[in-house]
Amino acid sequence: MIKKILLGLAVLLLIVISYFVYGIYINPVSPRGTSEINKESISINVGYGRPFKKDRLIFGDSSEGALLPYGVYWRLGANFATTFETNSTVSFSGRLIDPGKYRMYAVPYEDHWKLTLNTESGAFGFNEPDYSKDVLSINVSAKKLTEPIEQLTIDFIEDSIGISMRIRWDYTLVIVPIDY
Repeated sequence: MIKKILLGLAVLLLIVISYFVYGIYINPVSPRGTSEINKESISINVGYGRPFKKDRLIFGDSSEGALLPYGVYWRLGANFATTFETNSTVSFSGRLIDPGKYRMYAVPYEDHWKLTLNTESGAFGFNEPDYSKDVLSINVSAKKLTEPIEQLTIDFIEDSIGISMRIRWDYTLVIVPIDY
């Protein structure tokens, strides 16, 4: 009798573990995305979960039921923490960072975002980072888009000024200049 109960619990545990592995690694609701730019000898890569808007209020006040309330930590994506990796020293909005892989997170506000790079890369993003491992924090302006972006998108753009990392979701646009 005890063997049957233990076997039943083991099967149940296996089902629960399989469900989480399937949902997080194999078929996540928010698929993983990457954005990369290679320019001369510089390579920069961002890895992040790409959630969808799905008719939700994304940024706003918590009293309005916003998914991401102003002034609160956000992993800058879904599931695992967002990573920012560079193979060379670059200027991240005017602040130098060494080559390496960083955890990148945000605290959104209506008119600006606080973006931070942290040495805890590879962590599950739901938990807030160890803030003592922050390498740098910057404030960048947040602009309003006229049309909503359904899925969180982080990419790189080039113009006459140089390279910028662009973050777009819902009606919000944030641009971070990157110099090398």
